[in-house]
Amino acid sequence: MGSTTSCCVSASPKLRRNAHSRLESYQQESDLSREETGCNLQHISDRENVDELNMDFNPSDHPRASTIFLSKSQNDVREKRKSLFINNHGASRRKYSSCSTIFLDDNTVSQPNLKYTIKCVALAIYYHIKNRDIDGGMLLDIFDEKLHPLSKSEVPPDYDQHEPEQKQIYRFVRTLFSAAQLTSECAIVTLVYLERLLTYAEIDICPGNWKRIVLGAILLASKVWDDQAVWNVDYCQILKDITVEDMNELERQFLELLQFNINVPSSVYAKYYFDLRSLSESNNLSFPLEPLSRDKAQKLEAISRLCDDKYKDVRKAARKRSASTDNLCGIRWVPAILS
Repeated sequence: MGSTTSCCVSASPKLRRNAHSRLESYQQESDLSREETGCNLQHISDRENVDELNMDFNPSDHPRASTIFLSKSQNDVREKRKSLFINNHGASRRKYSSCSTIFLDDNTVSQPNLKYTIKCVALAIYYHIKNRDIDGGMLLDIFDEKLHPLSKSEVPPDYDQHEPEQKQIYRFVRTLFSAAQLTSECAIVTLVYLERLLTYAEIDICPGNWKRIVLGAILLASKVWDDQAVWNVDYCQILKDITVEDMNELERQFLELLQFNINVPSSVYAKYYFDLRSLSESNNLSFPLEPLSRDKAQKLEAISRLCDDKYKDVRKAARKRSASTDNLCGIRWVPAILS
């Protein structure tokens, strides 16, 4: 994955500024006393407060920071809800459970539905492109499709002016996932890396670079998440006109822009999963609900019984520890012997 020259590349401007802004300059002088020099050092708790202040700018690192795609979709979601209410006269098509029928989906945080997860990720990328900052962010050559085309067909002059539709983004991501046989968890990690790139490198995803940014995020996520990762040469079999050297350079620069921070905590992963579910429900892209069948109910009951047996010993140990303290202060009545 890496390169021998990767560690020599300097950090991105934003992270370099943040790193130096947290610590004041310290110069050792022989004339100053120990107390005077100690006043120039910043306490570790103050540096941690700086991270808390910048938490909103790093949603891919902090579990409590709101995701970027969800905030960018709020305005469009309000308009869609308003038009849907007017066209349907307030009628709701959502299925609700009753006493006789229970509706469930097969989508969980540990095993997301592949098809609908890819649809949600494509929708999140669509909102990133549509509601991007036109004047903000810089453009990097490695992601420019004019300089690094993915196909031999001629790139139109206005390639960076037409925003892609959600279906076009979905087809591109679905093709890569189907050909490389990637998992649905990899799609969520792809979105995490994408937003981390936009935050760390201070760039925007736009019509002229979205394909290569998504390709780099998928390439990295597949290698980090899957045990049997897809090699770069395998992607060249999917995208026939791209070279291995281009894929290697794309991966190397993507890693450098991420500051080699490829860690995705479980809390961050869960946050992105539930935010994608919220995005799907807001855009009428709900996961398919099916009535609870007898076989599925028996499987759920078996899983519940298995978990109950698994944690039964733990509950017994906890109950025993709590009862031992009561016995210490309890009053014991001893019968008296009268003679």
